[in-house]
Amino acid sequence: MNDRIRTAESCQDSSDSSLSMTDALATIRKKIVPISGSQSVALRDALGRVLANPVASPMNVPAHRNSAMDGYAMRGEELPTRDRCELQVIGTAFAGKPCNRPLGPGQCVRIMTGAKMPDAADTVIMQEQVERSGDIISIDAHNRPGQNVRQAGEDIPAGGVVLHAGQLLNPPRLGLLASLGIAELRVRRRPRVAFFSSGDEIKSIGERLEEGQIYDSNRYTLHGMLTNLGVDLVDLGVIPDREDCIFVALQEASKEVDLILTSGGVSVGEADHVVAALRRLGTIHFSKVAIKPGRPLTFGQIDRTPFFGLPGNPVAVMTTFLQFTRPAILQMRGASDLSLPQFELPCRSRLRKSPGRTEFQRGIMTQEPEGKWVVHSSGRQGSGVLSSMSEGNCFIVLPEERGSVEPGDNVSVQPFALFD
Repeated sequence: MNDRIRTAESCQDSSDSSLSMTDALATIRKKIVPISGSQSVALRDALGRVLANPVASPMNVPAHRNSAMDGYAMRGEELPTRDRCELQVIGTAFAGKPCNRPLGPGQCVRIMTGAKMPDAADTVIMQEQVERSGDIISIDAHNRPGQNVRQAGEDIPAGGVVLHAGQLLNPPRLGLLASLGIAELRVRRRPRVAFFSSGDEIKSIGERLEEGQIYDSNRYTLHGMLTNLGVDLVDLGVIPDREDCIFVALQEASKEVDLILTSGGVSVGEADHVVAALRRLGTIHFSKVAIKPGRPLTFGQIDRTPFFGLPGNPVAVMTTFLQFTRPAILQMRGASDLSLPQFELPCRSRLRKSPGRTEFQRGIMTQEPEGKWVVHSSGRQGSGVLSSMSEGNCFIVLPEERGSVEPGDNVSVQPFALFD
């Protein structure tokens, strides 16, 4: 007689019923549609927004021929081919204050970096390569015509596209637009995102905790991460852990927002009602992904509104949001680049792992005394251990096929700064 009990899948398993991370991301990309609508905003208010239309330059950059060096502007045809020659200095050109004296044969102009070139000059000799005595300079044959001069439109020609639709407006791009005199531009509207927590054990800050209850940290984490993504937030608070309450919250939110996000209530427990309500209202595309932490991740739709049901454990919430929900929101915003850079570092810790799922372990990148960057584990890796997330500064990404890591092995890392 076999006295072993029959077991069911748990969040510790990596089974065939869990979708691979690659397939889950592909499903999300296929189902998410960029939202429609755009608005005009002042340049100063455009940080973090996504361009709705390409931006063409209204002018040449540089606007005029100018010197790339401090030196002397002259006619290239007068450069000596051997020995030396002498030129008379007839004036000085500064950036923003050109020298307008006509440049005759045998003459040159002292010129500063960025200053407009005299009309007849096409070459600049660096000041370090000149001997000067009074108003006379002496140069040798180690120069070539056209050197050290930036042509008008060399960087950006008038009418040339400087930024494309879908690009995220960061500080360098705002500076570029300001240099072109562009004061206003068209950006995509912000997605409207509703989020709530579910669970009878969850209480909002300020409420009294009864035995077995905890404060809701997930909503504050999600609020911060969503704010960083530049969305309009609808915080629905903590919804009672009853299917009818969750059903109404999802139904009403789906009519008003572009995306719904929940934490808790999506595992296999008997009291998890989010998936049940979602199944009544819409479609579930997947409900388990072969990752750790965060296996019970649900993605679906209510009519045209995408839904992400994140796990309840705080670290799993952050991990699944950053790896799955964040790229979905960027795609919804119309961003053209959803990729997230990863790079390899030597690992100084021993990390346990079995092949079969992708794992995101929290790590700390540090620089060793000789200058080499390395990574080590930030501590205990349980899904509820917030300290290892707050003390860490990166994910150590261990792909599905990889096993355990020994000290000295290279691993892929994603710095948390990339998510800001």
